[in-house]
Amino acid sequence: MSKTFLNINLCIVFVMCFILNIRAQETPYIKVLFENSSLPESHYFSNATYEGNSWIRNTNHKISVTEGYAFTEGNALLFEYISAKDGNWNVDVLYDSFRGMNYFVEADNLSFWIYIEDEKTKKSLPKLSIILEDNLSTDTIALSEYVSNAKVNTWQQITIPLKAFKMSIKTQAIKGIRWFQSSESSETERFYVDQIELLPELKTQSTVKEIPKLNNIQGFEQHVDIQWEPVKDTLVRYVKIFRQEENNEFQYVGVQSPWINGFTDFVGKSTTKRFNYKISYLDRAYRETSASEILKAETHKMTEDELLDMIQQSHLRYYWEGAEPNSGLALENIPGRTSMIATGASGFGIMAIIVGVHRGFISQEAAVERFLKITRFLSKADRFHGVFPHFLDGSTGKTVPFFGSRDNGGDLVETSFLMQGLLTARQFFNKNNPKEKEIRQTITVLWEQVEWDWYKRNPDSDFLTWHWSADQEWTINHKLIGWNETMITYFLAIASPKHSVPASIYYSGWASQSQQAQDYRVNWGKTKDGSLYKNGNIYFGKQLPVGVSNGGPLFFTHYSYLGLNPHKITDEYCNYFENNKRIAEINLRYCIENPKNYQGYGDDFWGLTASDGPKNYAANEPNIKNDQGKMTPTGALSSFPYTPEASMKALKNYYFNYGKELYGYYGFYDAIALNDNWRSSLYMGLNQAPIVVMIENYRSGLLWDLFMKNKDVKAGMDRLDFENKN
Repeated sequence: MSKTFLNINLCIVFVMCFILNIRAQETPYIKVLFENSSLPESHYFSNATYEGNSWIRNTNHKISVTEGYAFTEGNALLFEYISAKDGNWNVDVLYDSFRGMNYFVEADNLSFWIYIEDEKTKKSLPKLSIILEDNLSTDTIALSEYVSNAKVNTWQQITIPLKAFKMSIKTQAIKGIRWFQSSESSETERFYVDQIELLPELKTQSTVKEIPKLNNIQGFEQHVDIQWEPVKDTLVRYVKIFRQEENNEFQYVGVQSPWINGFTDFVGKSTTKRFNYKISYLDRAYRETSASEILKAETHKMTEDELLDMIQQSHLRYYWEGAEPNSGLALENIPGRTSMIATGASGFGIMAIIVGVHRGFISQEAAVERFLKITRFLSKADRFHGVFPHFLDGSTGKTVPFFGSRDNGGDLVETSFLMQGLLTARQFFNKNNPKEKEIRQTITVLWEQVEWDWYKRNPDSDFLTWHWSADQEWTINHKLIGWNETMITYFLAIASPKHSVPASIYYSGWASQSQQAQDYRVNWGKTKDGSLYKNGNIYFGKQLPVGVSNGGPLFFTHYSYLGLNPHKITDEYCNYFENNKRIAEINLRYCIENPKNYQGYGDDFWGLTASDGPKNYAANEPNIKNDQGKMTPTGALSSFPYTPEASMKALKNYYFNYGKELYGYYGFYDAIALNDNWRSSLYMGLNQAPIVVMIENYRSGLLWDLFMKNKDVKAGMDRLDFENKN
């Protein structure tokens, strides 16, 4: 999403409920209530309480987890309790509501796996009910009735028909499972639970016939990346990964969802350097197939340049391997909607793919084929006066009004992010052959057809307007006013060869000092600092020329400057490389001082910006009001051009000290909050690519050089006379 609008709380559509009329081509998910806790010790999406003489083990009212027992490798829920006569305990295990992951296979059964250590524990097992919307719950059932024949000291699957809870229940409405005290027991009892999910009735016992095949394996300093042939068999529930160290037996080390074609095995500071790997498939009944062939890998000490290669390569996978298959463009988040393209994130991903070719991660030939797919798709997709919507259906090219009925038209900001990427690609694919010519020509048509002047709304307007739709026109009526991530929108509107707006709108709109603009900035910043666009105040020893409050979230310094080189942008107020650098340094110094005493914060754990959060998506800033204790790796890592030493320090800390929990196959997960013992389960389309792109701009200036060489970009620079400002 375009994060300014969420951050400033002015866009009405962002408070609307997500629409539920999911298109038929969306692949339905199995609803999983617990697979693994993202961090050890306790499970964030739970609530554990007790009273009287009863007791349930917990950490800050969260159910405990243990890595010593697990059915699907990782960890399992630990139920350790006393069920006293004059007491009670209960535990809610809640669904983690992923963004856009709201299209599920309709279930017939509640399923989970249980491990009981002692036969007598069966008598004191809890009762269960299903938690529904608005904290309503179903009738209860006694778990003991379903485990009487279960063996001890082994994992057993428990399947309970949903109709046993005496209600007709839609999978969408299920929010969690409530476990609560049943039979009395004066002793401490214990059992373990894993893989809580809502499953359809298996009508057949068909087994997976596809044979797993490993394609590639690569060792790094503390992890090994394993890649396999994409899974085609729809009966595959998980890919199961095995590791062998030296002459030991193969150990089960993890599972991966079948829509991801690889796995990151974090071995840490192991004295073993050589490893063997193989994989198998689990079907929907958790029966295991035969194993693949064995591949070997070796970890090794890495230089800083090698670490940067590794980080760029892993984050690129989101846009290369994880792309929507029909269009080749970026999904909003993974996991999430399986066919919903995010146009702005796709623009960022286009630039990441160019880095991939430059670094040798993918071939020029493969990139050409991908860009033919991308540009051909975009040329047939929905546009509104040449402007793309925020979200497109990857199968049809039709608009997806993800944020509600009014989100059904052209999104000027997301289109500017997309065009920034496409113009960079037009410069990169410069060979005189039919395929690269077609890429350039199609991009030129798409670029020249964007009617930036239409979004000025009327000839006398001082502002660009964010959104227009054919049936509701300007109903959202959101004027674009800086300082935020939309400088690129104004720049491209001025640079357009066919539908440009006057250069004067840069100062009347983006950098406006009108009362309307002042009120706008005060409203979202909750301060008069920077309300006139210029700021001038000193924060943590750094004077800030331009910015609301003390600079805002760090994505303001990233999104507009993936291609637009801030070194060359100097207006009446400042040079924007220097301004962005100061914003990053203020962010760093705030995190070092850590006024709210959040765990982890420091000179190697910093970078407050917008990302997924424990409760919702939010833009965090380096001030008391907007600091929630949530750290986002893209904040520091996408700031490499501005703060190379501090960004490298953060990279090493995130990888070497938090990598086991924070680093995965598509790079770093979106965010982490140590005080809450929470880590996002998502990779975000808007946050993975800036890491790739801005690290490359730090290393070689590649994207800046390509974008700034574009003839239309040069024309925009001339119209704004940026380089001649003092």
